[in-house]
Amino acid sequence: MALTISTARSVPKAAELTAVGVHKNADLPAGVDADVLASRGFDGTLGKVMIASGASGLVAIVGLGDPAELTAGSFRKVGAAIARASRRHKAIATTVLGDVDGAADVDPIAAAQALAEGLQLGAYAYNEWKSSPASYDLRRVAVVGSTAAATRKAVDIGAAIAEGQALARTLVNEPGGTLTPPELATRVQAMAKESGLKCKVMDKAAITRAKLGGVLGVNRGSTNPPRFVELTYTPKKANTATLAFVGKGITFDAGGLSIKTGQGMMTMKCDMGGAAAVIGAMSALKAAEVPVAVKAYLPMTDNMLGGDATRPGDVLRIRNGKTIEVLNTDAEGRLILADALSLASEAKPDAIIDLATLTGACMVALGPKIAGLMSNDDELAATVESAAARAGERVWRLPLPDDYRKMVDSPVADMKNIGGPHGGAITAGIILSEFVADGVSWAHLDIAGPAWTDAEDSETRKGGTGFGVRTLVELARSWA
Repeated sequence: MALTISTARSVPKAAELTAVGVHKNADLPAGVDADVLASRGFDGTLGKVMIASGASGLVAIVGLGDPAELTAGSFRKVGAAIARASRRHKAIATTVLGDVDGAADVDPIAAAQALAEGLQLGAYAYNEWKSSPASYDLRRVAVVGSTAAATRKAVDIGAAIAEGQALARTLVNEPGGTLTPPELATRVQAMAKESGLKCKVMDKAAITRAKLGGVLGVNRGSTNPPRFVELTYTPKKANTATLAFVGKGITFDAGGLSIKTGQGMMTMKCDMGGAAAVIGAMSALKAAEVPVAVKAYLPMTDNMLGGDATRPGDVLRIRNGKTIEVLNTDAEGRLILADALSLASEAKPDAIIDLATLTGACMVALGPKIAGLMSNDDELAATVESAAARAGERVWRLPLPDDYRKMVDSPVADMKNIGGPHGGAITAGIILSEFVADGVSWAHLDIAGPAWTDAEDSETRKGGTGFGVRTLVELARSWA
């Protein structure tokens, strides 16, 4: 359940606990026993929380770390820590934004947004299949300090973005046997209605008429029909720019006939993490007052092993007419993205950004917490990098060298769907680039690593992370 986050000039009487920020080696709030906190290991480390009795009641003392190292993004971690530590209290308050004043180069408005994001993300839990879920009582948080319109707006926007990220997390966490392509499309339709978006859903017949050969090829082994969803956001006062978001929507990836191992399949309900991130971002655009028009393209299918599944050696014709020889059916994400990128290109947007849990090779290169960024436009790549940095999501640019194109040459088709044994993330990006029309700026984010986590860390929980939602919204909000 989402929190209700408001701003207040002073701590409300209804607050059962007040979260107070403390820097390393700084004085503690009145009435708090420093020796007790020290004995419990509290040292002011960023995000560390201890609950204690204070002069005015119960307080949660939150570490803010070294003031010289505090950033606006630090308050996301602080907010998540507060939400987790306060789970047994229905209503709390926090004064941590007051500590922005003593920190160099920290934008208080950005800090307010990040704090609200952290509070919502820290309160997130996926309990759909728990018969006895752990109780979580927190419902209301008052952010004490400035009640200026700009601060209130930042808190509201941060909460909305985090709710979009929570939506993405929930979609990723849903079992693949439950969240089939038709079910995912139905949920997107419901979200679109609530969020003021236009929604178009193509069933298998419509996908066939649209000549989306990649989607159809991947879907051949499944008993669940595919879907292709388009979402359109049009602000009331739009500028002339348009953006396209594309998300890989493989609702479960068994690998097709190139079947994965049992271990490799265990988390493959997360293979629609790119689509989930786009869905979550689209849900927040109106609340975030994004000034540009945005259209999302979401191909949806699972990748199974039915009797007529695509075979290694089969050739698929994509929407833009190019053909791909499928040598590994487990390299399926690029096949459905090829159709989506082709469709997005036809609308001639100012830029296309696609997100996909695309390659294990990217995880080998960058680990589990950093997304790979590839682009045909240096300026767009820099813009995405900047937006991601402000959103607190890490990306690292990888090259798309022209001489690597020969690695995906095919003797029977325009290309094959895999390269050699090395550079798998890059060759996948090169394949995607073949389906972006000339003159269209495009960026690809391989989120195979950060879309899922097996460990809790700051504002993330085990399972789907919703990585990419904040970057997409920030990119659209700041687009010029």
